[in-house]
Amino acid sequence: MPDHTYFANLIWQIADLLRGPYRPPQYERVMLPMTVLRRFDCVLAPTKARVLAEYDRSKDRFKGEALDARLNRVAGQRFHNHSPLDFEKLKGDPDHIAQHLVSYIKGFSANVRRHIEYFAFETEIEKLREANILYLVVSKFADVDLHPNRVPNAQMGLIFENLIRRFNELANETAGDHFTPREVIRLMVSILFINDDALLATPGTVRKLLDPACGTGGMLAEAQNYLREHHPQARLYVYGQDYNKRRLRHCCVRHAHQAGGPQRRRRPNPFRRHLHRRPVPGRDLRLLPHQPALWRGLEEAAEGDRARARDAGLCRSLRRGPAARE
Repeated sequence: MPDHTYFANLIWQIADLLRGPYRPPQYERVMLPMTVLRRFDCVLAPTKARVLAEYDRSKDRFKGEALDARLNRVAGQRFHNHSPLDFEKLKGDPDHIAQHLVSYIKGFSANVRRHIEYFAFETEIEKLREANILYLVVSKFADVDLHPNRVPNAQMGLIFENLIRRFNELANETAGDHFTPREVIRLMVSILFINDDALLATPGTVRKLLDPACGTGGMLAEAQNYLREHHPQARLYVYGQDYNKRRLRHCCVRHAHQAGGPQRRRRPNPFRRHLHRRPVPGRDLRLLPHQPALWRGLEEAAEGDRARARDAGLCRSLRRGPAARE
């Protein structure tokens, strides 16, 4: 089975199609959301017909979250798409592919649409249409098989990490401002939970974690992985915050692919994610890690809004070190 580098290189080759209308540092505006959409398209393919049939039966009786929950159960995932379109069908009408792609995105459940909205992707779709390369980009992505049977969740996460690192290098960002080695993050997470092992082993234990300078979300992902591996009965609700909207988009991408795993039936998903650009008010947070290189920008952004930052407890947390606890 090809490794994550093979797929990252395959996707990277598609990015070459953007040369001209986009400068290399801008490739991510198209490539990251398209990778997410293609991944979800592959995940949902086996249950697509059943979801469409259930949507026709239920759309007049249920609305909003109730309809989403019903269709998610049919899809067997934490999300669904009730559009009759998929990547293969998008290729069938080149003249109207822009409006069809927008319609396809609007067919996703609300949780996926929130992720895509971070990218303002409809603007990029129109730009690709005007440059006459939208059909070519969609066709190339349709040829990349990202189904979980071929690309497991862990490998998909490595693909996104690889792509995000390359895009940040193109943007000429300082390495420490967007990427911390996974081994370092694992060590930090282990230290963060080192005194809680006995408590976390108790069924029903709940913890809330905020990374106030989450960057691309590595700390959030590894904290979730730690509890899944060591304390699967505990629940971790993670919150991410970053003043840099671009890094927040990367964080969305990094976490969105994990929605491709099977839904745990009869049990709510404990690993909820919330992303913010401002301090998170009104939350009783147990764990607050941060990486100093990423905190610098957040502290500068909060300079003109100290009262709100103080209300959220972030100024006090900064002085308490890398892992603040109640």
